[in-house]
Amino acid sequence: MQRITIFLMLALMSVSAVLPAKGGTKPAVLLDLRFDKGEKPEFVKLNGAAGYSEGGLALIPGESLVKIDKFYALAERKACYRVTPSEDAVLWFRSSEGDFTAELDVPSRKVRILTSPATEADVPFLEGGKAFDVEVYHIYNKAIVRVSAVKGSGSVAVEAVNDGPGGHGAGVLQPGFNVGMQWDHYCFGLRSGTSALVSRVTVSSLKKKVRMLIYGDSITQPEGYFPADKFQFAWTQRIISHLGGNAMSSGRGGCTIVHVLDYIKNELPYIKTDYVMVTIGTNGGNTEENLSELVEYILSQGCIPILNNIPCNESGTQIPCNEVIAKVRGKYGIKGCMFDLVTSLDGDGKQVDKNQMFFEDYWKEWKWLVYHHPNWVGGDNMFKRTLVDVPEIYE
Repeated sequence: MQRITIFLMLALMSVSAVLPAKGGTKPAVLLDLRFDKGEKPEFVKLNGAAGYSEGGLALIPGESLVKIDKFYALAERKACYRVTPSEDAVLWFRSSEGDFTAELDVPSRKVRILTSPATEADVPFLEGGKAFDVEVYHIYNKAIVRVSAVKGSGSVAVEAVNDGPGGHGAGVLQPGFNVGMQWDHYCFGLRSGTSALVSRVTVSSLKKKVRMLIYGDSITQPEGYFPADKFQFAWTQRIISHLGGNAMSSGRGGCTIVHVLDYIKNELPYIKTDYVMVTIGTNGGNTEENLSELVEYILSQGCIPILNNIPCNESGTQIPCNEVIAKVRGKYGIKGCMFDLVTSLDGDGKQVDKNQMFFEDYWKEWKWLVYHHPNWVGGDNMFKRTLVDVPEIYE
């Protein structure tokens, strides 16, 4: 009950009170779809969930969803949907992987995030036949959904905080509270009701200019598994904090360099930054060709690449991976952080120091005992290593 009470109190807060306060808060538009202007982009997959009409995208009730087939992983972003629902409409806004769902419930006059239990707030001004902006924010371990009347002053926000378990199986530190990371493509639809019209969809970065962007896999997305009360000690958050908020991360759990090559092209061109730090390779795919392509793309955007060694893990797969990474660094004359050295027992980048990692017990599932996600101890050492290897990012 205490958690629910806290969330409902937060729901009444203005979104401006919880958005990042430093580091260039002016947003950068990553995508702006004007269905009311007759736009019909090929990457918008209707999936039988909508049809184009004179006023915009007319949603068809059912379980199908419209999908925006552009990959985003930026940890400080929002999607804004301008919708005109019928009096009986229930709309949903979901991630393509189904880990996150928000609902706009017109009959009940509520907005909710479908956590367990649901996190919701009353929207007393919500009614059919009027236009509303539904903003879905992803801010690291926070999800915020704000509903605002297009004409008028009504605005209500609801917030939920992802509280990671810290491990898996025997390694779980706490039950946690799952909210979802909004993986990977934005989806929306009319769950029930007569009609709803979507006239515009905009995807934005919450910051237009930063000192550095940080890209990678789950190691760069600690918000997915870190306990909320320790999240500020994750390595990405230590860097961002040391830069006074003048940085953002864009990590996707389970991804490879191929995925990064996909979604970085939907984010980096729209955000002005000096440095792009990449920590990738835990899930494979780190060929010299792929790494070279990524480095060359970052250079083409006028940014300085930083290509880090991946931390140690229980299987020792970081050793051959880091050899390729070092080769590519030498090829382009770029720097990187030696995260493998500071997460190893003897400081040689070989055997993982288990005290620096969350313990993930997947023995029942796959016969694996995993130590490759840095905890607050490993995160502290990785942050400190950036001060040694790339001090210029803080100048």
